[in-house]
Amino acid sequence: MTASIDEDPPILVCADLQTEYLTEGRSHVITDAEEITSRCLELMTIWRNNLWPVMHLKRIAQAAWFNPASNLTDWIAELKPRPGELAFEHPLPSAYSSTRFTEYMSNMRSIRCVLLGFSLDETILSTVVDGFHRSHRYQVVSDAVACRCRGVGDAASYKRAVVKVIRNYAGIQASAELIGTSGKMAV
Repeated sequence: MTASIDEDPPILVCADLQTEYLTEGRSHVITDAEEITSRCLELMTIWRNNLWPVMHLKRIAQAAWFNPASNLTDWIAELKPRPGELAFEHPLPSAYSSTRFTEYMSNMRSIRCVLLGFSLDETILSTVVDGFHRSHRYQVVSDAVACRCRGVGDAASYKRAVVKVIRNYAGIQASAELIGTSGKMAV
């Protein structure tokens, strides 16, 4: 379905764009982070320039080993929320583990969300599965998502497998397919 952005722009949902995924030596480091960060910034810029809604998700673990004073959970500087943009912290992988996020989403009618960011195999996967069971529509931007792939031999194959699972619960599109030169958005 192709919809004019002026009629009903979807919400851009930015998942876990935090510095811990860029910090060398961390088990959470994303190997293709520079490419994914650049694509996320490109899409976020389009949304912001058109004044379309942007929402940010931030994973805040509540385990005993979690240090809330650490700067590893800080937003990536160029991708952090701006005034007027929604931001939700979630303690478990799914964004629906945030009461505020769940309430916000349950009060929206016919909402469409375009999802990008890090933690593909945790936050993005669990959020689209939870959203699917609540009749919320998600579209995942396949070339603007990444996962850490710790202990996985072939990271690209792992990512493809996770995207294949997500396809059962959400639409999958490349960024070039999402935003065309015609000013129409295909979601």
